Amino acid sequence: MSDLAAPASRPLVAGVVTALVGFTSTFAVVLTGLRAVGATPDQAASGLLALSALVGLGCLVMGWRYRLPITIAWSTPGVALLAATGPVEGGWPAVVGGFLVSAGLILLTGFFPPLGALIARIPPSIAQAMLAGVLLPLCVAPFVGLVGDPWAVAPVLVVWLVAARLLPRWSVPLAFVAATVVIVVGLVSSGPAPDAASLAPRLEFTAPTLTVGAVVGVALPLFVVTMASQNVPGVAVMKSLGYTVPWRPAMFVTGVGSALGATAGAHAINLGAISAAIAAGPDAHPDPQRRWLASVSAGGTYLVLGALSSAFAALVLLAPEGVIPAVAGVALFSAFGSAVQQAIDDPGERIPAVVTFLVAASGIAVAGVSAAFWALLAGLLVRAVLHAGRR
Repeated sequence: MSDLAAPASRPLVAGVVTALVGFTSTFAVVLTGLRAVGATPDQAASGLLALSALVGLGCLVMGWRYRLPITIAWSTPGVALLAATGPVEGGWPAVVGGFLVSAGLILLTGFFPPLGALIARIPPSIAQAMLAGVLLPLCVAPFVGLVGDPWAVAPVLVVWLVAARLLPRWSVPLAFVAATVVIVVGLVSSGPAPDAASLAPRLEFTAPTLTVGAVVGVALPLFVVTMASQNVPGVAVMKSLGYTVPWRPAMFVTGVGSALGATAGAHAINLGAISAAIAAGPDAHPDPQRRWLASVSAGGTYLVLGALSSAFAALVLLAPEGVIPAVAGVALFSAFGSAVQQAIDDPGERIPAVVTFLVAASGIAVAGVSAAFWALLAGLLVRAVLHAGRR
């Protein structure tokens, strides 16, 4: 059989794998981030359901309409930013208002090129340093949890390490499986079973409010990290695989989708970057013209996983302290390493990047504005001073 005569189901399987890996690797980060900025357990579960549904529909629309293996994902760097931000003045309604502003900026990027050009002018070292600083506390959490509750956290880390050696793509999903086993063992020995009614998927809407702190401390950093760490790399990955992403339609779908899901707790959706390499790569199908089916099957799988989102959220609530932060932490190791590398790769940009990283990692909040904004401002200021007079 020639390569081009590969089974027709191959791209469909690739799409299912894309969705399973994407969902199970980072859904714990989503719940952690939403809870950190004030969402109740039900509101966080609603956000996960809305994100899953919007990602699934986005994959279906983009794949079917343009016959390209375009994958949509939720903003993992964005929700990690939320986890580092913590409570916001004005509470959860203000955070939802920040989500709407960020969605509007994403949508505007597709129709107002100067806004995209402005984001492109932010030095990658500064943007990646901000992201690395935001991710640091989350990546440290597995080791803090290991000291606090070694019997619960150690199995998660051991499974992750072995899988990272033998099955790298599945290392985080298998770490989640290990966490599930730990949770179930704990329930069997002492805990009550969850109420069946709590496992039904449901949306919980919140009326948004606008505050300066949420706009500056949530919306703007969320927009920047989503564009710089997801949308722009997503386009680059697709281009490296021989595909040209239709920019304006992609920003329309992700911007409108983010806006529709905001009041239900969804922070942002965007072009996939890592997931794009799975669905659009040669492993999906030797014939590039057939790979778009992977986007469609990924979309369908996300819709199924969305129906199970409340069950996943309930499982997280039953976990011993330290277990879910451990899963979320190992899920972000790769992103943290990549961000650090890009931040300090250019010696001429290293000092501004280090300042940005340290301010973001400090977690300071001034005037109700989170550290991510001040980190970006500090890095740009230091860079401007150090580069003053240079061409």
